[in-house]
Amino acid sequence: MTAKASSRQESFLFKYGLSITAACVAETVTYPLDLTKTRLQIQGEHLHRAAPEHGGVGVKTTVPHRGMLATAVGIVREEGLRKLWQGVPPALYRHVVYSGCRMSFYEVLREKVFKKNADGTFPLWKASLSGLCAGAMGQFVASPTDLVKVRMQMEGRRRLEGKPPRVRNTAHAFRQIMREGGVRGLWSGWVPNVQRAALVNLGDLATYDTTKHLILRNTSLRDNYITHTMASVCSGLVAALMGTPADVVKTRIMNQPTKDGKGLLYSGSVDCLVKTVRKEGFLALYKGLLPIWARMAPWSLVFWLSYEEVRKLTGTSSF
Repeated sequence: MTAKASSRQESFLFKYGLSITAACVAETVTYPLDLTKTRLQIQGEHLHRAAPEHGGVGVKTTVPHRGMLATAVGIVREEGLRKLWQGVPPALYRHVVYSGCRMSFYEVLREKVFKKNADGTFPLWKASLSGLCAGAMGQFVASPTDLVKVRMQMEGRRRLEGKPPRVRNTAHAFRQIMREGGVRGLWSGWVPNVQRAALVNLGDLATYDTTKHLILRNTSLRDNYITHTMASVCSGLVAALMGTPADVVKTRIMNQPTKDGKGLLYSGSVDCLVKTVRKEGFLALYKGLLPIWARMAPWSLVFWLSYEEVRKLTGTSSF
């Protein structure tokens, strides 16, 4: 391989392309679990939301509580099998931006900013800080696509509740958000969104990077799919535990009705956090943990195996 070709394969844009390829594969396969998680997180909110026709005082809806499996089965039975993939286009758009940025930013931070030790190791504190920063930066750029995804995921539930549809497709969702809040409206909920992404990527990237190289240094296992599988299982679990509370807050803020670009239920992420805990208890912050982990575990597995294999096939160094 020539030096020019090697340089191209180690470039930011080349690695960006590798990461979005793996991310799109993982997102498509595991998307129904993400939809189920979103519906679960909104479920308790319906029980405490005051009805506008009653002046917004003391009126509760009668939406029944469902578990993960019942929610998924209910979506198929009440809305159709295809609705499990409702909102997947903006989810893929999001990963074209988000996953490409987070992975590329992490490698830039690892290789150029914090730098590995002389023996090739990357200390846990550096990996954690790199993952935190990469996740936050990547999610801030991708936040508008995440907002559209959440809006589209809730359309089936709105129709079943007899409410008029808010969005018809991805383009319509973007236009509607722009009409309601202008360009700034596209970043509605970006604070909890970025907080969640920072925590998830701290767990995901730092855990995978650290676990993989610990296995390689301390066992006889090689840098292959077995090692990648073990590291990805650990990263998926840690990411789910760290990111679920911020994910609940993010989903509720993004799904709330707005007027003049301002939320009608929550004034911000702290307000949403306090109200959720006060009305539903602390464990409400972990609503959707099981589907988050059930999705994040296979997502992480599919992503990292795909990512490492694509890097290998293109002659790029292992992550």
